Amino acid sequence: MGFFAEYELVVVGAGHAGCEAAIAAANMGIKTLIVTMNLDGIAALSCNPNIGGTGKGHLVREIDALGGYMALNIDKVYLQSRILNISKGPAVHSLRVQADKVRYHEEMKKKLENTKNLTLRQMEVTDIIIADGEVKGIVVRDGRKIKADAVVIATGTYLGGKVFIGSIVYSSGPDGRFPSNILSENLKNHGITLRRLKTGTPARVHRDSLDLDKMEVQHGDEQITPFSFMNDEEDIKRKQLDCYLTHTNRRLHDFIRDNMEKSALYGGLIEGTGPRYCPSIEDKVKRFPDRDDHQVFIEPESESTKEMYVQGMSTSMPEYIQEQMYKMINGMENCKIMRPGYAIEYDAIFGTDLRSTLESKNIKNLFFAGQINGSSGYEEAACQGLIAGINAARNIKGEAPFTIKRDEGYIGVLIDDLVTKISYEPYRMMTARAEYRLSLRQDNADLRLTKKGYDIGLASEKRYERMKHREEIFKEATEELKKYVLTPKEETNEILQKFTAKIKTATSLHDILKRPEVSIFTLLEHFPIKTELSRELMLLVETEIKYEGYIKKTKERIEKHQKEEDRVLGDNFDYDSVKGLKKEALQKLKQIRPETLAQASRISGVSPSDINVLIIHMELEKRHKREQ
Repeated sequence: MGFFAEYELVVVGAGHAGCEAAIAAANMGIKTLIVTMNLDGIAALSCNPNIGGTGKGHLVREIDALGGYMALNIDKVYLQSRILNISKGPAVHSLRVQADKVRYHEEMKKKLENTKNLTLRQMEVTDIIIADGEVKGIVVRDGRKIKADAVVIATGTYLGGKVFIGSIVYSSGPDGRFPSNILSENLKNHGITLRRLKTGTPARVHRDSLDLDKMEVQHGDEQITPFSFMNDEEDIKRKQLDCYLTHTNRRLHDFIRDNMEKSALYGGLIEGTGPRYCPSIEDKVKRFPDRDDHQVFIEPESESTKEMYVQGMSTSMPEYIQEQMYKMINGMENCKIMRPGYAIEYDAIFGTDLRSTLESKNIKNLFFAGQINGSSGYEEAACQGLIAGINAARNIKGEAPFTIKRDEGYIGVLIDDLVTKISYEPYRMMTARAEYRLSLRQDNADLRLTKKGYDIGLASEKRYERMKHREEIFKEATEELKKYVLTPKEETNEILQKFTAKIKTATSLHDILKRPEVSIFTLLEHFPIKTELSRELMLLVETEIKYEGYIKKTKERIEKHQKEEDRVLGDNFDYDSVKGLKKEALQKLKQIRPETLAQASRISGVSPSDINVLIIHMELEKRHKREQ
């Protein structure tokens, strides 16, 4: 075919998905090429300048536990760090940090440049070479071909990208970069179904034009929780930058209503579906007509620029309307826009066309990761890139697929949702989507997943040993709390009554810690144990003890559903031969082709009675084969 270069894996796109895919495969010994249209767009934080948040922070820690790179990178360059939902239960505690978007890009680019087995090139991919239903390589803009055993497509919002600012519409990727248009048409020619999705971003304004004294200061946490399990607080602690909180108002809302038809979204120009959980300010005003105000967060983008991100004011209004809108917000009366907000529309596939490895069901060794799969967000993209990169590497090596189940991690929840549920809007990770969220906390991601990463050759020996040491200390401390028994002496009860009720019988510290009002910090301050615990480990011990009963019930539920997870259906399952399936269930099962019975049970339109019909059919088939 006249290839000018040969690689084992080619990754198309160097956003958050592409970077994780390429780094993972290269670290697993695969000769990898990562191709991007612009080296300056590597790991760009094109929308909000932060990493993590509710649900998303769990994903970042799981990426790290498996041996991915996002957490290590953000720990180097964060501007502010906060644990969200701290007043709520531990299942929804989520780390969120402001990122220095300039340095985040620079540090990720350095990582790509200095990773063994990895080559970085700026070029445009225009086609995928496919023969006999299998990937053979790629074609670049000048017509040359590069041989590859596998390809990961991670094009983000560049594929068929189109930007909208009021009535002005033009072909573009994010941040004014070139879009990828030729590849879209060629993917369609290969039988890949594309659809249009939309996202958007607010304006960036000059810091010096804001009256920050009129806004509420948002400080970072005094005690820093690293994203990476390889870091301790003292490794990354630094002076943090402040964020600021202000609000929209009724005057602004009325102004938006009066100009709604000028918005690209409501003017009928945009056909793509946007993310429900990240609406534009036009959406908010339209959907919540009784609200007098909405929160607006002013966030620094980098230490090297005075650009400030206006969180909560995403818009596709004309630029002259935006200039008036932003000035109606308290503290922004004299603001100067440096970059206008815009909406961007792009091509994506249906996640239901993929296996849980993120490999195409129809084209062997072709993987998709990130926003092209119908997801939103940097964190969702990165974890998909990691799984796609791992599985591309394992396919090349002839090894078994690697997947995370729903009961093992948020990554498993996200991918399972993408490949089993037809969603017409960009998917966002939230804690509410995880039915086993009390077991899938951000504080125990390493205990859940690091061994898996180590076993497949991605997590390092150092990371694995660090996890085992942490696990041993956790177990030692838990046992010590069980053995440390207090008797109802007068002096003991005098101490206890400072923070909880006194005891009437011999009681262990373990049982006292189960009391809702008792903090492990207070308890160990008065009754210290021999095992030395870091702050994070103390919180982990406390959570596991306080929620012991609930966690036990969760494990029982997991075990109960495990049989369904292990019942394989596969691509060639003959649903037409199953008697008793409802018409809608038959249609959905044939369309999505779930890999397991558990996946089938999560498909919209497939009822519990349909699952029972499948189980009976599978049992009869099994019996028939035994009799033969």
